[in-house]
Amino acid sequence: MDNDNNIDFKDLWKKQSVSQPDMTDLLARIDKFKKTSLRCLWITNILLLATSAFIAFIWFYYQPQFVSTKIGIVLVILAMLIFLMVYNKLLGNYKNIEANQTNQQYLQNLISIKRKQNFMQKKLMTLYFVLLTVGICLYMYEYASRMKPFMAILIYGMTLFWMLFNWFYIHPKQTRKQQEKINSLIEKFEEVNHQLES
Repeated sequence: MDNDNNIDFKDLWKKQSVSQPDMTDLLARIDKFKKTSLRCLWITNILLLATSAFIAFIWFYYQPQFVSTKIGIVLVILAMLIFLMVYNKLLGNYKNIEANQTNQQYLQNLISIKRKQNFMQKKLMTLYFVLLTVGICLYMYEYASRMKPFMAILIYGMTLFWMLFNWFYIHPKQTRKQQEKINSLIEKFEEVNHQLES
């Protein structure tokens, strides 16, 4: 082999200019992530608490006769309250994202948020959907028992279809979007940390 053709790739690699990450853009992205996450958390709290209050109002105003209806209402409200209790634990993580943090602190905070989101998306959402589905089916039984069989089957069928559609289509889509956002931020901060270390 001709010596003129030997190229020292390591030497060339060291000489190339490394593009430094745009920290302004990265900090803007993390600020947007924080604001969007906090807004989503507050909207979820308001909607689920309002829904729980409305369901409780229905119970007291219409006074259902069947025990199954009352158990259904309790399960639906319980599902929402359990979800909110766990979801609200993310509030501290979101508030801890501060402009004066080091890259390592940002990274640790994002990894902690990702872990909590994974727990919520896998375990908590499963519990939420099971309690919600069972609760709604029990709640509907009293009213479905007064309908003609065809109508009762149609109403149950449409309700269960909607629950399954949420579980198998909407939930995975939202989960994927959340994971992509946080993974992208984590990757960027890891990249920055590696560049600063080298």
